[in-house]
Amino acid sequence: MVLLDMPADGVPDVVMDEGELLRAAQSIAAGTGPIAMDAERASGYRYGQRAYLIQMRREGSGTWLLDPIACPDLAPIADAIAGVEWILHAATQDLPCLAEIGLHPTRLFDTELAGRLIGLPRVGLAAVVEHYLGLHLAKEHSAVDWSTRPLPEPWLRYAALDVEVLGQVRDLMADDLRAQDKMPWAEQEFDSLTRFTGPPVRVEPWRRTSGMHKIRNRRGAAMVRELWQTRDAIAVERDTAPGRVLPDAALIELAIKGPRTPADIQDGPGARSVRRYQRQWLSALERARLLPDADLPVLSPHSDGPPPARAWADRDPVAAARLVQARMALGQFAQARNIPIENVLSPDSIRRVLWSPPTDATVESLARALLALGARQWQVDIVCPILEEAINRPVVTTAEVTEQ
Repeated sequence: MVLLDMPADGVPDVVMDEGELLRAAQSIAAGTGPIAMDAERASGYRYGQRAYLIQMRREGSGTWLLDPIACPDLAPIADAIAGVEWILHAATQDLPCLAEIGLHPTRLFDTELAGRLIGLPRVGLAAVVEHYLGLHLAKEHSAVDWSTRPLPEPWLRYAALDVEVLGQVRDLMADDLRAQDKMPWAEQEFDSLTRFTGPPVRVEPWRRTSGMHKIRNRRGAAMVRELWQTRDAIAVERDTAPGRVLPDAALIELAIKGPRTPADIQDGPGARSVRRYQRQWLSALERARLLPDADLPVLSPHSDGPPPARAWADRDPVAAARLVQARMALGQFAQARNIPIENVLSPDSIRRVLWSPPTDATVESLARALLALGARQWQVDIVCPILEEAINRPVVTTAEVTEQ
């Protein structure tokens, strides 16, 4: 195993002014082929998911490191790569922050997603590089604070290496996709990613607080909500990650104990953060106490989706039988084609269609339902006959489901 610890052309300087940005754009535009890209954020340190460093590498141009904080107007770069295929690893992580600074792909190749379709056992960037090139790519700086200025040289070296061989890996993966007759699948997946704008916005994000299961009543849920919103406002003002203002464990403990005065606040998880903003926490708790019962949040909000699969046998044994049969058939297909079953079709889409199938469950009506849920055509072509058979010609009986 050869350690990849230094870019072939050395560590480039970070582009931090308009003159250097224009030079980078001209060089990138004069390059050939796809452009390998990556973005570094400061998750866990700063509020939000903005990019603090952009890495680009293109044949004939070399590697460029761009500071989007010092150079917020990246229009010259956007023009230089217009229509060029992007190579990204785990594109959904980087596309939203790249879009924030005006960079939008029209074509892309996601090496992580390609690895899943090919059937690689591990699809992290280091594992993919090792599989295809026999190189060891160190990842020791993946979780550092990329908002730090100036950025240390070892971090810049790590960042440059993330795009150093991405083009070579992309070409080898494309060969494998074609050899396995999966390139049409990959092309549809990649095309769909060009329209990815980020995960759905949560209506009540405070419900994702770790430890929420410990809250036993609506008043306690109101306390979590008020504390979460207060913490978020502080985090925005300070431009820091909410968990650094108050860890989830400390927030949940405050909601459970409900202190009324500073004297009631005891040492515990995040004690320093609790005391630093104790006035704000106590005010938030008091607001929750004063809410009329009618304004308290429900403890378990109604979901627009089907119930958990484990509850199907009791609530609708026929639907449960459909699900068992479809899962078996999809599992066999996935195993035969060496692809994770969740990449054949998302489990949520399968459950939604099988819990409430179209009245006239034909391949065509099921296809319309899946396309409306965001499935790609290749997935529809594979899955619809399986779902149609599970609905109209069941093999698994409700008795078999009940016995499981």
